[in-house]
Amino acid sequence: MTRSAGAPADHPVPLSRDGFETATAPYRAELLRHCYRMSGSLHDAEDLLQETLLRAWRAGDRYDPAQASVRTWLYRIATNVCLTALAGAGRRVLPSGLVPAGDDPDAALAVGTEVPWLTPLPDGAPADPADLAVRRESVRLAFVAALQLLPARQRAVLLLRDVLGWPAADVAGLLEVSVPAVTSALQRARARLRSAGGTPVRHPDPAERAVLERYVDAFQRADLATLVGLLHRDVVLEMPPVPLWFRGVEHYRRFLARVFRMRGTSWRAAPVAANGQPAFATWAPDGGGGLLAHSLQLLEVRDGRVTRTVVFADPTLFPAFGLPQRPAGASGPPADGRDRSTRAPTDRAAIDR
Repeated sequence: MTRSAGAPADHPVPLSRDGFETATAPYRAELLRHCYRMSGSLHDAEDLLQETLLRAWRAGDRYDPAQASVRTWLYRIATNVCLTALAGAGRRVLPSGLVPAGDDPDAALAVGTEVPWLTPLPDGAPADPADLAVRRESVRLAFVAALQLLPARQRAVLLLRDVLGWPAADVAGLLEVSVPAVTSALQRARARLRSAGGTPVRHPDPAERAVLERYVDAFQRADLATLVGLLHRDVVLEMPPVPLWFRGVEHYRRFLARVFRMRGTSWRAAPVAANGQPAFATWAPDGGGGLLAHSLQLLEVRDGRVTRTVVFADPTLFPAFGLPQRPAGASGPPADGRDRSTRAPTDRAAIDR
């Protein structure tokens, strides 16, 4: 699943400030994904990308096309920006990486406001089919979550070597270490990812789309029987920003029953493109006859069964995915930025609503 780091001199002259936009624009989307894999956060990745471009713009007159392609040069800057930002920072997690599995689907849903949670990433339009394959494998939520278990420099080594296909010597030069040190770090990183089940080497399951469509249809109808029938017996359900997760069909069923009992059964749901895997957005009954943004849900599917669902119960994520706070045709006040009901949940009542 590796890609070439790019040969030198894909732009034959040093970057002028006038030509900076044209030279760097083709790489911005993939640089955002690189920053996301490093940080585990869409918002952080956007900030890191902006810092990368700012540094590159300031250094454009010193860029030497004989030494590296624009793409490689930008990745060097982005990686250094990420390593600086991540120094001393806490790792981003999902609930399953923070606490043991819960055994009470009726437990209080207290929000973990101090926890740096992993967040989802919108998929963009791929430049070519090969890019799509790399993207799907390297931004899957399980892989990104596993990456956060690695020290930042090991994370960078693994991404540069295994995702971007950089030679060990180039990685060593960037990190100012020896080639044997890079090789050792890569071996440790691969071993840690294997033990965490986060290897990116997988092929999309052809049944994923069909399972997603059936799941979305059943969710909109609050059809518990159909939903349960799509689950693997050891399915995992987790819901950041709540530090709680469950394993097993019965716990999953009981929690969904609780949600439908408390929120009602007339939901709206629509597939979205997130992290290269099956995903959908939900709008829940708002208690006044309308619908309001509720969550983004990402599924992992194996052999036609849902093995994990991560429910990001954070309506503030919707704009990044081009989604409205209220779906077309739903009644209720317009989401114009002043409607306080669209704010992210901050307590148990908000999560349960």
